[in-house]
Amino acid sequence: MGNIEKYSFHSLAHSYIHSFNRSPLHPFTLLLIFSFTVLFLLSCSKEPEIKYPNTITIGLLSDAKRLLPLLASDSASAEISGYIFNGLTKYDKDIKIIGDLAESWDISPDGLKITFHLRRGVKWHDGAEFTAEDVLFTYKTVTNPNIPTPYSSIYGPVKKVEMLNRYTTKITYKEPYAPALESWGMGIIPKHVLEGKDLTSPEVNRHPVGTGPYKLKEWVTGQKIVLEAFNDYFEKKPNIDRFIARIIPDTATMFLELKFGGLDFMGITPPQYKLQANTDFFNKYFQKFRYPAFGYTYLGYNLLNPMFSDKRVRQAIAYAVNKNEIIAGVLLSYGTPCTGPFPPESWAFNASVKDYEYNPDKTIKILSELGWKKNARGLLEKNGKTFIFTVITNQGNESRLKAAQIIKEQMKKVGIEMNIKVLEWQAMLHEFIDKKRFEAVIMGWALSRDPDIYDIWHSSKTKEGEFNFISYKNEEIDRLLIEGRQTFDMTKRKKIYHRIHEILAEEQPCTFLYVPDALPVLHKRFKGVEKAPIGIWHDFIYWHVPKNKVEWYQ
Repeated sequence: MGNIEKYSFHSLAHSYIHSFNRSPLHPFTLLLIFSFTVLFLLSCSKEPEIKYPNTITIGLLSDAKRLLPLLASDSASAEISGYIFNGLTKYDKDIKIIGDLAESWDISPDGLKITFHLRRGVKWHDGAEFTAEDVLFTYKTVTNPNIPTPYSSIYGPVKKVEMLNRYTTKITYKEPYAPALESWGMGIIPKHVLEGKDLTSPEVNRHPVGTGPYKLKEWVTGQKIVLEAFNDYFEKKPNIDRFIARIIPDTATMFLELKFGGLDFMGITPPQYKLQANTDFFNKYFQKFRYPAFGYTYLGYNLLNPMFSDKRVRQAIAYAVNKNEIIAGVLLSYGTPCTGPFPPESWAFNASVKDYEYNPDKTIKILSELGWKKNARGLLEKNGKTFIFTVITNQGNESRLKAAQIIKEQMKKVGIEMNIKVLEWQAMLHEFIDKKRFEAVIMGWALSRDPDIYDIWHSSKTKEGEFNFISYKNEEIDRLLIEGRQTFDMTKRKKIYHRIHEILAEEQPCTFLYVPDALPVLHKRFKGVEKAPIGIWHDFIYWHVPKNKVEWYQ
C-alpha cells in the first residue's frame, strides 16, 4: 500500500511538471494546483506503515566514513560514533558536565590536575572490561602525530596522563585549561582491540568495539548502518532494540520515507515544516519540535586565494549579502542572522557586535577603490580579469543550495559572477576541502557548548584534515584563543571571546550567514521524549514504545 501511494505521488508530480511546458494555463495557476494537490495528498495519507515498532530509523544525507571517535570528523560519522562509544564526561540535558565512564573526579586547587575515578564493571562490546589502560591508550593515540585526527589540540595542554590503578586516571596539565572536562568527553577506544592496528584502515573503522549503548550490527555502504542495543550497557540496556541510519542524500525523498513509515525521525527543512508537516496527518502521527540550533551556516573563503586575501574584498561581499532575504527565502524565517562565530544561545556571544548592513552601494564603492570597474557586460573587472568565483556546497542539503542561489543573484547585482558547484559530501570534504581545492564554500558548523574554537580558527590548524581549512591567520586571534583556554574566570573568559567575536566580524574571513532553527520530527509511538536546553536525544536509552498500539497516538 505504501509503495502504491508513493508511486501515485511521484506520477502526479511528474505529470504536472511536464504539463507546465505545454498547458495554456498561467504558470502561477499551475503552481497553485500542484501545491494544493501535494498538500491534499499529504493530509489525506494513511497511517505510516511501521514494520518494526521497537526500532528507530533515522535519515542521514551522507554515509559515515570513519567510526573511531578520534577520526570521526564529519557529522554522520560523529553521530553514529556517539552511540557506540562513551567519553569520561558528557553534557546532561541542562548543558552541565556530568560523569559518563568517569564516576567522579577531583580537581587540584591550581586547576592543573584532574583525577578521574572510573566506573567499575563497564564492559566493551566484546565482553572485556574497560579500565584506565584504555584511557591512557586513547590519549597516546590521539596525540600521536602520525594519526590524522583533527582533535589532537584539545589534549595539547596535557603534560602527562597516569594510570594510578585500574580504575583511576590522573591528568596533569602544563597550564590551566578551561575546557579540560569537556575535552575528555571524546570517545575512549579499546587498547586490547586496537593496539598495534592501523587506525586509519577501513577494517578498523568499519568494525568498532565500544562501550556505548549500541553496537554495530551491519553497515551497507551508501545504504544503511544498523546498530543493536548492547545488553550489558553499564547504565541500562536501551529500551529501543535497534537504531538504523538510512543514507538518503535528498531531503524530499527522505520526507516521503518519513511519511510512509520508512523513517521515524528526520530534521526537516523549513518549507517541509511550514507547509507539508502542518497537516492533520502529521499532527496525528508525529511529534514536531523547534529550537535554535547550536551552530551556524556560513560562506567561507579560501584565504590562500589572492582574490580573498584582502579583508576589504570580504567586507565588500558582506555588504552585498542580504541575510534577511536568505533567511526568509531559505528558512522561511525559522532562523536568525549570524554575526560571528558564536550563536546567540552561547554565553560567549557578543550582542554588541553589529551585523553588516545590506548596502550594495558600499560594496561597489569599496571594490571601486580597490580598482574594480564594471565592464560592458556589467561585471567587475580589474587588470583584464573579471570578478568571478565558484562556491562549492554539498549534495542533498537544499538549504545550502538555495542560500547559494540567492547569494549568486545578490552578487550579480553588484557585478560579481558567482558559480555554484554541488558535490557529494565525502568527495567535497576529502578531495576539495581537505586539499584546499576550492575558492569558496557554503557549509555549517555544529559547535561545542564550550566556546573554545581553537581548532577552527587557530593558524596552526590548517593541515589536511584539520578544521581551519580556509587558512585564516591572525596573531591576536591566536593569542586570544590560547588565553581563552587558560582562563577559568568566567568574566575574564567572556571578555576574551567577545573580543574574538569582534575581530572575526570585522575581518570577515567568512560571511556569517544565519543560525537556523532545528526542526526535528519524530514518530509519536516513541514515549518519554523530553525537549531540554540540549535538545531531545539526551535520554534516548529511556525512550520506549508501548506494546498497545492504541497508546501510540495518545
